[in-house]
Amino acid sequence: MKSVRIDFVSDIACPWCAIGLTALEQAVDQVSDRVSVEIHTQPFELNPQMPPGGRDVFEYLSEKYGNPISQVKINQERIYQRAAEIAFTFHPEGRKRVYNTFNGHRLLHWAGEEFDAAAQLRLKKALFHTYFTLAVSMDEPQHLLDAVARANLPVSRAQAVIESDEFSQAVRDIEQQYGQLGISSVPAVIFNQRHLISGAQAPEVFAQAILEYAD
Repeated sequence: MKSVRIDFVSDIACPWCAIGLTALEQAVDQVSDRVSVEIHTQPFELNPQMPPGGRDVFEYLSEKYGNPISQVKINQERIYQRAAEIAFTFHPEGRKRVYNTFNGHRLLHWAGEEFDAAAQLRLKKALFHTYFTLAVSMDEPQHLLDAVARANLPVSRAQAVIESDEFSQAVRDIEQQYGQLGISSVPAVIFNQRHLISGAQAPEVFAQAILEYAD
């Protein structure tokens, strides 16, 4: 059977990344009888300077993109509709705040280093669930640890990672690497470390790419 490595470059705080990963997994299911796929999640921070406590989502996005809050709310509704179409569940009232995601990325790196890509992917999905479905504070360590538990990973080890600076430099190095490759928006989906597809594409688009780029 042919195989494909997929590097899914994304941020936990990116709604299109949550939608894109859901679509990608549906694509993997479509071709699972023909291609073996391994997904590695890679870090990208949309808001690396976000202060503790985060910021109101509408005020922040309005300032970032120069749109009135009314337009931001319309854009968010479109995202929620797209998520519903792809079967990813957002909180009924949406997320309230935007948070720093660096600790989440450190935990994802830990999962990949000390376990495997499958464990890392489980944690990525659990963190998306925390951020968008539960819509709770990502600054609260317990919420991160709850995601670790949902991913069936050792909570005590994850707590030690959070309370230290483990994997901080590794995450920053990877972020810099992808920045140097020209990636400035996410999700960025890289097939066999050579072929890039940008954005939250439909499952059929991802499935075709998997079949095309399989070795």
